Amino acid sequence: MDPDEILVEKALKGDDDSFRSIVEKYQGLVYAICFNITGHRQEAENLAQETFIQVYRSLSRYEKKGLKSWIGKIATNKAIDWKRKSRLENEGKVVYLEDIGEISTESNSIHEELIKKENAKKLLELCNNLPEIYSSVLIKYYIQSKSYNEISKEDGISVKTVESRLYRAKNAIRKQWKEV
Repeated sequence: MDPDEILVEKALKGDDDSFRSIVEKYQGLVYAICFNITGHRQEAENLAQETFIQVYRSLSRYEKKGLKSWIGKIATNKAIDWKRKSRLENEGKVVYLEDIGEISTESNSIHEELIKKENAKKLLELCNNLPEIYSSVLIKYYIQSKSYNEISKEDGISVKTVESRLYRAKNAIRKQWKEV
């Protein structure tokens, strides 16, 4: 039996040390996902805590299809929900140019930067709609900047499978992008 599955079984039986081991093992991954999506250290820390609270509450519904992917998906959803909520809260507020931060004036205008940010948000939403095997590979490759070999070793699949999943995921996103 997979060591993660053993930890889950023990945690479900009330063993706090087992759940602590899960948190310690995946806290870096969860923080990285949250930070890459939000871009805010403090929010990433808060979302990481919320993620593990959700993991603890949902542990009984875990379907033994890869703990790491499952936790990563929860973290991704938490961070995307935070982005949506903060965007809705900020709609209609006055924004001053000095609050936007430094924007490169060499090749990009403010308008181009805003379009890039909006496209990135839309891309994350489309990624969230993909099956988990594709979205997790996309997140690992593009957001976490992992190599094909690293993804292959983490997920226990061949490099060819990683390439294939990335190819299929990109095609699915292209198709969804055209529909949006």
